[in-house]
This record gives sequence, structure tokens and C-alpha cells, in this order.
Amino acid sequence: MAVANEPASSPLATAPAPGRRWGEVIIESIIKIAGVSVIFIVGFIFLFLLWEGLPAILDIPLRQLFGPQWYPIEEHFGLLPLLFGSLLVTVVAVLIALPLGITTAIYLGEIAPPWLRDILKPIIEILAGIPSIVLGFLGWIALAPLIQTMGAPTGLTAFTGALILAYMALPTIISIAEDALYAVPREYRDGALAIGATQWQTIWRVVVPAARSGMLIAVMLGIGRAIGETMAVLMVTGNAANIPAFSENWLFSPVRTMTATIAAEMGEVAQGSTHYHVLYAIGLLLFLITLAINSLAARLIGVSGGRRSRPGGSL
Repeated sequence: MAVANEPASSPLATAPAPGRRWGEVIIESIIKIAGVSVIFIVGFIFLFLLWEGLPAILDIPLRQLFGPQWYPIEEHFGLLPLLFGSLLVTVVAVLIALPLGITTAIYLGEIAPPWLRDILKPIIEILAGIPSIVLGFLGWIALAPLIQTMGAPTGLTAFTGALILAYMALPTIISIAEDALYAVPREYRDGALAIGATQWQTIWRVVVPAARSGMLIAVMLGIGRAIGETMAVLMVTGNAANIPAFSENWLFSPVRTMTATIAAEMGEVAQGSTHYHVLYAIGLLLFLITLAINSLAARLIGVSGGRRSRPGGSL
């Protein structure tokens, strides 16, 4: 029961101090400016790539632009070999890194003892900081001779590049996926174990579905790291801008990726030439591919979150 003579609370009594209020306004303004700035920067990059790459798209027929021959000296600017090389190396790298990364993250987050996790997690995060050119050099001098002993005519092949990219994507996938598993509330595990589920049932049917959104982000970032890598694939894939015949082993044939083409040829072309604008068109294509991957990731994460929120799940 309220006391009759108790003074009524005034809005001014609960209002934050002026200094704190202005501090919050300043911080919120900085965050908003930073967010809007990122949008403008990405938009500026897209417009710049479009401005420099559009002349090639307008001057070269699409059938020739996406043709099977890349030989700029004779004015053949077919992007199909470059697309094939990027797709082949990226897909194989993801197929290698995805199961290893997810299972390692599950081991670190759910099975490994805390003392072992405290040792392995920083080591894995340190691996992500190794420069790509160092990994490319190691792949060139150590991994390529090993691949050549497996029957490949040369050690600089698509499979060599895929192995290097898988190694580079693993720390990102492991670290982010393990953080997603760690963020799952402990009550989920305790509840599953309390109703008779085993540890593996709890992991696969409770913890992993609850962390699905974060694990999808880890996979997409790993794919982005693989498809956007330049120096490592430039050093270990052989840089042969052709599509191997069906009779050949695609994995053990030299290929060239789009990123490696830009890095290898941008310094040799005359500004304003057709070759110059085609390289920017390749950059525009890479930008659109990355945008498509991010959009797909956002859609998958939204669908995953909607499914996870539905009641009625069972072990």
C-alpha cells in the first residue's frame, strides 16, 4: 500500500545526467556515421568498377567475352577459363575445408577439455594471420613436388591451389563455428541430457542446430576467403588460362583464377586499353559473385533462424 504523503516520482528524477546523455548521443552518431560510410564506400567501389569495366562489356560481344580463349595479345578476352579455374579451385577447397573445419570446431567446443581448448584455439587463430604469400611460397617449394610425385605432369595444379586455399580457410571456419557453438546456452545441453539424450545426440540434434546460423556464417566467410585469394593461387596453380580436356584430370592440371589474372597482368597493360577495361570487368564480376554469396548466406541464415524458432522439435 502506497504512503499518501510520498512524493510522486518525477521524470526528471530518473533522467540520465546531461553528460551521460550527450555521450550516448555522440556514440550513437559515430556508429550511424560508420554504418552509412561503409554503405557509401561499397557503393563507390561498385560504381568505380562499373565505370572502368563497362567499356569492355559494351565493346566486346558477350559470346566472345565469355568465350573459351584468354589470349590478350591476339585480342582474345574469353573469361570462361578464368571462371572455370576459380570455380574449380574454390569448390575443391571448400569440400576439403568444410568437414575438417566443422568437425574440429565441434571437437573444440563440445568434446575437448578446457585446458586443451585454451591451447588449440589461440594456435588456430594465429594460423589465420600467416601472410598468403608465405603460404604460396611453402606450397611452391614443398607441396608442389609432393603433388608431382602423385602422377601430375607438374606440381603447380588446381589441386595444389585447392589445398592451400583449404588451409587458409580452415582457421576462419573453425574459429567462428566454435564461437557459435560456445554461444549456445548451457541450458540446452543440460535439458537434452536430462531427458536421456547421449552426448552425441545432444551435439548433433540440439547444439549444432541451435548454432546453425553462426556456422553458416563461418562457412560463407571461408568461401569468401577462398574465392578472393590472390597471391597464393598465383604462385601454385600454374597460371594456364585454358580449360583441360575431359580426358585429362582436371584436379592435376594447371589453371588460372580471376584474381591471379588481375594481379599478374594489371601492371603490364596500358591504361585505357581494351585489356585494361577487361581486367576491371573481371573485378566487377568478382564483386557480383561475392555479393551473391553474401546474399545467399543472409537468406540461408534467415531460413535457418525461422526453422530453429519453430516449436515441436524432438530428439
